[in-house]
Amino acid sequence: MSLRLTALIGAVLAIAVIVSSQSSAQRGPVFTEDGDLVLPSGFRQWVCLGGPITPNALNDGKAQFPEFHDVYVDEENFRHYQRYGEFPEGTILVKELVLAQPGEYPDGSVDSASGRGYFPSALHGLDVMVKDSKRFGNTNNWGFFTFGHQAPPYKPFAKVMPASQCAYCHIAGVASTDMVWVQFLPVLTAKIP
Repeated sequence: MSLRLTALIGAVLAIAVIVSSQSSAQRGPVFTEDGDLVLPSGFRQWVCLGGPITPNALNDGKAQFPEFHDVYVDEENFRHYQRYGEFPEGTILVKELVLAQPGEYPDGSVDSASGRGYFPSALHGLDVMVKDSKRFGNTNNWGFFTFGHQAPPYKPFAKVMPASQCAYCHIAGVASTDMVWVQFLPVLTAKIP
């Protein structure tokens, strides 16, 4: 085999390995030496649990999170939750914020071919929950992170949020099961098809 052909085959294999590693979904959280969470990869390939919305137009223009909340979890942790009613250690829940299309009506809704409603427009932030009882025992075993509330690209790393922020609302009892807003994500309690 010629040296050129060998080099070409080597280059093709190297590119294939890089593409394969970039497209594979992440399994479990990755932390830096300083304890920052690395931005999860491949989460849009996970199970989408739902996309609730609390629009500004229905909250006197002051909704705390006026975007759709597209929530993702990997399939293995989703199946575990369906079976046992709680998430296993190492679970990552990703909440990607998506802006609503500007409303044509006072309630913020928009007309579409399927009827009047609320529809997503642009990606606008990423929040993450990680279940790890050793790291986050003081916040009921979950750590909360934000990778920015803006359009992508998101920050590559995030520090854990203070308990007085994200964890506070979840601990206060509003999240009904395992610190997760299950009452707004009915796919979690649906029967396995």
